[in-house]
Amino acid sequence: MTHSQYTFPKAERLCSHNIIEELFTKGDGFVCYPFRVVYLKTSLTEEVNSQVMFSVSKRKFKKAVDRNLLKRRCKEAYRLNRKDFSDFLISSNQQIAFAMVYISSQRMPYSSIEKGMKKALLKLQEKLSVNNNNQHETNPE
Repeated sequence: MTHSQYTFPKAERLCSHNIIEELFTKGDGFVCYPFRVVYLKTSLTEEVNSQVMFSVSKRKFKKAVDRNLLKRRCKEAYRLNRKDFSDFLISSNQQIAFAMVYISSQRMPYSSIEKGMKKALLKLQEKLSVNNNNQHETNPE
């Protein structure tokens, strides 16, 4: 495996306020504990297949230290487990923006976060493949 598979470059981080607003108003979502995943098929300005943002509630975690720790753990779990998901997006020629919202009220260890991240990415991949198959059936070209 090459080194570039395990990077998380700036281009893959969701920073656009317009896309974020559209994501939370028009996007679909599901819960895969400890995450709530909100996703939206969209055309991205960057030359990447996905952009992601991570969020931890200020109401549940008052201290910024705790929120930052959880966001770092989530980003690391995503960085190490995104390979199959990225390959799927490339093969199906899709671009999506999605948010991983941490919904647990407790500080979970990295192993639990990683397990949840793997499940969430697989479920997101399933939902995108079902939507993609339905789109091809309704629009034969």
